[in-house]
Amino acid sequence: MIREIEVTEVTQNIREMCIQTNYFLSEDMACAMKEAAEKEQGALGKKILGQLEENLEIAKTDQIPICQDTGMAVIFLEIGQDVHFTGGDLQEAVEEGVRQGYIEGYLRKSVVGDPLLRENTKDNTPAILHTSIVPGNQVNIIVAPKGFGSENMSRIVMLKPAQGVEGVKQVILDTVREAGPNACPPLVVGVGIGGTFEKAALLAKQALTRPVGEKAQAPHIRSLEEEMLEKINQLGIGPGGLGGNTTALAVHINTYATHIAGLPTAVNLCCHVNRHVKRTL
Repeated sequence: MIREIEVTEVTQNIREMCIQTNYFLSEDMACAMKEAAEKEQGALGKKILGQLEENLEIAKTDQIPICQDTGMAVIFLEIGQDVHFTGGDLQEAVEEGVRQGYIEGYLRKSVVGDPLLRENTKDNTPAILHTSIVPGNQVNIIVAPKGFGSENMSRIVMLKPAQGVEGVKQVILDTVREAGPNACPPLVVGVGIGGTFEKAALLAKQALTRPVGEKAQAPHIRSLEEEMLEKINQLGIGPGGLGGNTTALAVHINTYATHIAGLPTAVNLCCHVNRHVKRTL
């Protein structure tokens, strides 16, 4: 049965979600940070983690952003095929939600309208919108603002199939090693393997929205996530890039079918706030 949803409801929720995810660390990330602080062995690393937790608490209490870079808004919409949007254009409704959230939440406006002319749009639009059609009559919304300290250190490599899993491991480790302190560790490392050039990057981005602590379902991928997390934390980059055994809080790997001649591998790094919030309409 067709369910009608007013686009103003989408706008209102995205407005609220932009503010929520920039003011409050998600519960899964808060638990991961607390656990990391307890396990960190280096004195300086433990101190840095303590300072990060203090910063997060101040942001929560004073209702200010958890990071000065409030990111470019990335929105995922899973739209049930039995949903009919009414009252306006869905894309415009999403943009209006971002616009209201960033203006009313006093969030930094970081988007320039043209990548070469570099003129600020002054309301953090346009957003990056990904939509997918799924069974049912609900709409799942994920808002995941992405700061560019970590985004700039991400990469995609078109590996050859012969390079196999060892090539994938090398890409992940090289990306984190070369990022060093620039991606504001401790990190969440999103990895996309398979598909095409653009699909691998999208898989990696989506991997960052998975709750920390939720493992991949496939045993060989779950094992790879665990191995990579261990090896990344042996790099010694540590919290804030100042040394320690907590360089990453999690490694999340998403995979997809690919061509017989390819092994696309994307690594999307995210800093210690890893903002993401989900709602269902």
